Amino acid sequence: MQDENHLPSANVDIETNCWGCGLRVLVSPHASVFKCGWCGAITKQNVVKSDKYIRLRRLRDRCFVCIVLLFMLFFICAGIWAVFPVIFSISYFHGVFHVTLAVILSISTLFSFCLAAFRPAGTPPMILWGSYPTVGKGGLENYTFCHYCSKPKSPRAHHCRSCGVCILEMDHHCPFIGNCVGAANHRCFIIFLICTVVSTLYVAIVTSYSALYIWPPLDYRPVSRFSGFVNSEFMFRVLKEKILSFLRSAVFLPVRGLVLVYLFISSVSVGIGLSVLLWQQLSYIYVGKTYLSHLSAVDSEEMMERDCQNLVRFFGCPYSTTVYLPSYWKSRKSHNK
Repeated sequence: MQDENHLPSANVDIETNCWGCGLRVLVSPHASVFKCGWCGAITKQNVVKSDKYIRLRRLRDRCFVCIVLLFMLFFICAGIWAVFPVIFSISYFHGVFHVTLAVILSISTLFSFCLAAFRPAGTPPMILWGSYPTVGKGGLENYTFCHYCSKPKSPRAHHCRSCGVCILEMDHHCPFIGNCVGAANHRCFIIFLICTVVSTLYVAIVTSYSALYIWPPLDYRPVSRFSGFVNSEFMFRVLKEKILSFLRSAVFLPVRGLVLVYLFISSVSVGIGLSVLLWQQLSYIYVGKTYLSHLSAVDSEEMMERDCQNLVRFFGCPYSTTVYLPSYWKSRKSHNK
C-alpha cells in the first residue's frame, strides 16, 4: 500500500512561480523548461550561474587590444619611414599624393577600430517584469531569464561570458577588438574590416614598388644550352638561376629594404585573412542573419530573404535607394499532399 500511494505522487504537478509575471504555474516535476501561459516567459530550471574566469577573459581582451593598436601604429610609422623617402625621391607630386592617401587610410582605420572596440556592443532594452499587474498578456513572449545578469533576456539577445553582459543581436565575441560585435557596433566592425583590407592592399602595392625601386642590381649568370631546343630542364635551370640571383642581391639590401619586405609580407597575409572574414560577414548580412543565428538555425519551411537590400539597410542607407537595386528572393516551397 505504501508503494501504491508513492507512485502516483511522483507524477503530481509542482506549483511554482513564473519569474516574468509572478503568477503561480503548475509544472511537471520532470520538466526542465516550461513556458508561462500568461506572459510567455520561458523558465529554465537548475541553471548554474557562477562564472569564475570573467576577469581573466577581460584581461585577455585588453591585452589583445593593446597588441593590435601597437601593431597598427608600428605598421603606420614603419611605412612612413620606409616608403615615403623613396616616393619623394621619384616625384614630389606623387609623394604628396601618397602622403594624403596614407593619412586618410590610417585615420579611418584607427577611428573605426576604436569605435568597434570601445563602443558598447548593444544593450537589450529595459522591460518591466516580476509582477502580474505590470506584465501584460504575452508581454514577455519567448523571453528567458539570464542567471548571470539576473534580468530578462530577449530572444534576440545572447549573454557573452567574456564581456559579462547580454548583447542584443550578438554576432560573435572578437578578442582582437576586446569587445562583442552586436547591434550597436556591428556596422563599425564591418567598416573597420573594409578600411583594413583597403589599407593592406595599398601597403602591399606601395611597398612592392618601393622595394623594387631600391633593390640592388641582380647578379645574373647566363645559363648555356647544350642543344638548340628549349626543354623543361632548361626552363627550370633559368628559373632557378633567377631566384638565386634575386636572393644573392637581397644580401646587399639596406635596412629600409628589409622593412619594406616585412611590410609587404605582413600586409598580404593580414589582408587575405581579413578579406575572408569580411566576405563571411557580408554573406551573413546578405541573408539577414548573424553568425550566432546562423549556427542556431535549423532547416524549416519558412521563407528566407536573400537580398541586396539587406546590405543597404544594414549600412543605414535611405530606403528610397533600395528601389534601384535588384531584388533576389529565395524561398522554399512546401507541397501539401
